Amino acid sequence: MTASALTRPGERDRLSVKIGQIEWRLVALLCAIAGAGAAMLYSIAGSDWQPWAADHVFRFTVMLGVMLVLALIHPKWWFHAAYPLYGFLLFLVLLIEFTPLGYTAGGAKNWLHLGFIRIQPAEFVKLGLVLALARWYHSHTAKEARLSWKLIFPLAMIGVPFLLVAKQPDLGSAMVIGLTGGAIMFLAGLSWRVIVAGVAAAAAAIPPFVMFVMHDYQRARVLTFLNPESDPAGTGYNIIQSKIALGAGGVLGRGYGLGSQSQLEFLPERQTDFIFSTVAEEIGFIGTFSLLACYLAVILISLRIASLSHSHFGRIAAAGMTAFFAIFVLINGAMVMGLAPVVGVPMPLMSYGGSSMMTVMVGFGLVLSIRVHRYAELPKGHGLF
Repeated sequence: MTASALTRPGERDRLSVKIGQIEWRLVALLCAIAGAGAAMLYSIAGSDWQPWAADHVFRFTVMLGVMLVLALIHPKWWFHAAYPLYGFLLFLVLLIEFTPLGYTAGGAKNWLHLGFIRIQPAEFVKLGLVLALARWYHSHTAKEARLSWKLIFPLAMIGVPFLLVAKQPDLGSAMVIGLTGGAIMFLAGLSWRVIVAGVAAAAAAIPPFVMFVMHDYQRARVLTFLNPESDPAGTGYNIIQSKIALGAGGVLGRGYGLGSQSQLEFLPERQTDFIFSTVAEEIGFIGTFSLLACYLAVILISLRIASLSHSHFGRIAAAGMTAFFAIFVLINGAMVMGLAPVVGVPMPLMSYGGSSMMTVMVGFGLVLSIRVHRYAELPKGHGLF
């Protein structure tokens, strides 16, 4: 397909042309990461598809189809849905807090129990936030995005879900929401004066937040992160076992299915939060390096897609989704290496879990949609804000 054909509206709208414009390298990388996740879930279950690997493959297959369908949807529909979707997802979070539908699991009231299904709205709020912020920045000038009183609107968009999710308490999701929102504001051109002031204020707020706002078990996680050996059989156990698994793999690993930390269940939450440690133990440095290279390639390709978009909404939405994905990888990687507190953030597409996978795949459906419709122009109206 020539470049001239892609500039003709009639040609661009043909289904065959749209399918040809999907970034298949990105799709292949996502499949490779999910496939590695399925292989590790199969291994840690004792070479059995149950209870994790089969579900992981089924969910990914379904969501892969959903992602490809979403890739064909014109960005104008994402644009028009941004504010309503964000508001609806906030409503779901409020339902958890103020109605009996809220369900507590793992010490946090962060699930919505609808009888036939349980969902975790905090996961989907992250996607809604990316879309809402992209729409806001699309309708405002670079000067307003850099420094103006109107920045109270994106700050409120970030702050409301951050506080609601932190109150559940779900510190991991709250961190991802805050960091994703901050990354989007930075990418949109926020003034360095505001950035420096914000970082300084956050640093000053951390000690009182840890000591007086956090729950006891959360505070214990943070203090244990600083010195896990102080309670090796209690709050420090997870980090210590993860470090053992990371170091035991060496360069080539102990062998697929032969990791003692995971197979003998010394490693906690090995199917979710600490699956990266399992990769390190069984496949070693070569395996972890290859996996991280795939994640890096996904991030670079997605940023490239963001740079190609003709609409500011497309650029911010694709870059914001990429930032969200990268933050997941960085937090989980730092967490299992003992460089950050254990906050329950999964490794995307590797860890077992439906809500996280759905959010990531829908998000990449958005990124692919921006790629397919990169020449699309969107209205500049200020909308609700």
